[in-house]
Amino acid sequence: MFGSVAAKIKDAEKIVFVTGAGISQESGISTFRGKDGYWRRYDPMQLATIEAFYENPKLVWEWYEDRRRTILAARPNAGHTAIAELAKYKEVIVLTQNIDGLHQRAGSRNVYELHGSIIRIKCTACTFVENITSGFDVLPPKCVCGSILRPDVVWFGEPLPQHVWADAIMHAQSCDVMVIAGTSLLVSPANSLPFYAKQNGATLIEVNPERTVMSDEMDLSLRQTSAAILPQLVSLFK
Repeated sequence: MFGSVAAKIKDAEKIVFVTGAGISQESGISTFRGKDGYWRRYDPMQLATIEAFYENPKLVWEWYEDRRRTILAARPNAGHTAIAELAKYKEVIVLTQNIDGLHQRAGSRNVYELHGSIIRIKCTACTFVENITSGFDVLPPKCVCGSILRPDVVWFGEPLPQHVWADAIMHAQSCDVMVIAGTSLLVSPANSLPFYAKQNGATLIEVNPERTVMSDEMDLSLRQTSAAILPQLVSLFK
């Protein structure tokens, strides 16, 4: 399956995974850009911008509450658990665009959430941040300071958390193998991470049922799902 790059994988000291919505699709969480994706059914400009939030915070919160219930009901799949298991053999870093927390629930420890987390909230005015697992009696919820709370996710037009992004670049630049799993590589700046790795001479492996805009840059492209392929990656070390 991994052919000519198998030796490089086995010899690697550090493996970085860049993951997107596709890896969680098999856990029942819709992707954003696929044929059944969220953005096919909703206007992102009405749900995922700070302007939309301030215009109608109740609508945005209702949508995110619905998404959060779906996510909390989901379970990590074989792709998530394979990444966690690989950490028994190699240094493994996960740079994820997902906000669902499934990597952590599968057992991965070194996870950098580029786009935030749907199970965290933060205040729009003060420094309050907290994880949540239950719903709110009133939407939009208010902070103790009296300001509106919002999901701790990155919306369109907002920058990534700079400390998280700086660490992501550092890990991309220092890995031996980068596995890009379940992402279309259309979203900037996360789609620049493979280039940081390639500049360091890392082996690039793409796991995606469909061709992506960066397929030609890959050392190996595997046209299957993460749940099908990643357990086979772990088997190289058993």
